[in-house]
Amino acid sequence: MVVNFLLGVVKLIGGIVGSSFALIADSVNSIGDVVTTVIVLFALRVAQQPPDDEHPYGHTRAEAIAASNVALLVIVSAVFVAWEAFQRMGSAHAIPASWTLWIAGSNVVIKEALYQYKVRIGRRTNSAAIIANAWDHRSDALCSLAVLLGLGAIRLGGESLMWADEVASLVVAAAIIWSGAQLFRSSASELMDVQADPDFIQEIHDASLTVSGVKEVETLWVRKSGLEYFADIHIEVDPEMTVAEGHRIGHRVKDHLLDKFPTLRDVLVHLEPHGHCEEEKPSGNSPY
Repeated sequence: MVVNFLLGVVKLIGGIVGSSFALIADSVNSIGDVVTTVIVLFALRVAQQPPDDEHPYGHTRAEAIAASNVALLVIVSAVFVAWEAFQRMGSAHAIPASWTLWIAGSNVVIKEALYQYKVRIGRRTNSAAIIANAWDHRSDALCSLAVLLGLGAIRLGGESLMWADEVASLVVAAAIIWSGAQLFRSSASELMDVQADPDFIQEIHDASLTVSGVKEVETLWVRKSGLEYFADIHIEVDPEMTVAEGHRIGHRVKDHLLDKFPTLRDVLVHLEPHGHCEEEKPSGNSPY
């Protein structure tokens, strides 16, 4: 957050003093990152609060809600930048100073380093918001590269290539819109309880079958909520066993899965008699 703020201020001052709207557009991107980081930090804090009477499933969806709102904010800022760039297209203005190239080049290196750092954290914690924020850094690095190329073209071509500054600004805006759209898509999918990654589901399925008494896994639904997952599993057991025996098997399955997969917040286990007819299965259920 501090790095983004400093970059935003430097690029804003550099763009105004050095007569580069592309740098000003890039500064809007960095300052917007400061706002999004604050939102993500707040959302992660809310998401870690324990369940209460009003939220028995916890507050983990705060992360996806924050991510979707961040995406909309990112897209709106990009539209503003694009509109300003279109208005400046073809108008006469001063050639950007040579030192603006150093600002753009330094920003490429810093933003790429931030991406590499944050994407490792996002993958380790399985946080959609952090991974999305990391890719925002990567898109920022590409934006700064476009600014660098645009400024370089102007310095080499002079007034005949003055339009390169506005083109670089439009490239920045397009990259921001693309990043925002991808972020909104992923966060919206999480809010709609999309099925988890097939490999993760297969691991849960195979782990369930290792529990003594489980004959088959009939249905397995796994949804992501914030940094964690919730699983609904239908297991088949011997139809002749007592309710108490089946209950114990269900608890063993739940305990085993929660112990084996730390990202699972809760597992709801439903028992089915092994070998029952297909027409007896609830409609709409499908194997994991």
